[in-house]
Amino acid sequence: MDLRKLKTLIDLVAESDIAELEVTEGESKVRIVKSSNMPQGQMMMMQPQAMHQQYAAAPAPAAVAVAEPIVAAEPAGYIVKSPMVGTFYRTSAPGSPAFVEIGSTIREGDTLCIIEAMKLLNEIDAEVSGVVTKILVESGQPVEFGQPLFVIG
Repeated sequence: MDLRKLKTLIDLVAESDIAELEVTEGESKVRIVKSSNMPQGQMMMMQPQAMHQQYAAAPAPAAVAVAEPIVAAEPAGYIVKSPMVGTFYRTSAPGSPAFVEIGSTIREGDTLCIIEAMKLLNEIDAEVSGVVTKILVESGQPVEFGQPLFVIG
């Protein structure tokens, strides 16, 4: 889960009458609990591979202050972002080859992927020419509006 989303969730709990908030996104699960003997919410993250490990953060401002330096730098190159909410697919059909792979040379207008939204398959085309340096989403994953999908160098 993105650190900006975590900060937003922590602020939501801190500024409202909500005592507890639990959010599941993909395989990540976050639970924020506001305790009366703590000034801010408590954050616990559970990873699916190690559900017995729990990561508890200090009060929200300390958790954000510690976590912000860990944020990864923006990848070099043009970032293709999702124009809509939906499900990301790298192929046109199961068993078909992917539209692009890492290292693929593409031209402006080439199809990069498909995003399914409301039973409609929307082809996402390249806005620039270049080489695909990173694919940031796995096929079949849900994507949000503005979420980075590819990096083109």
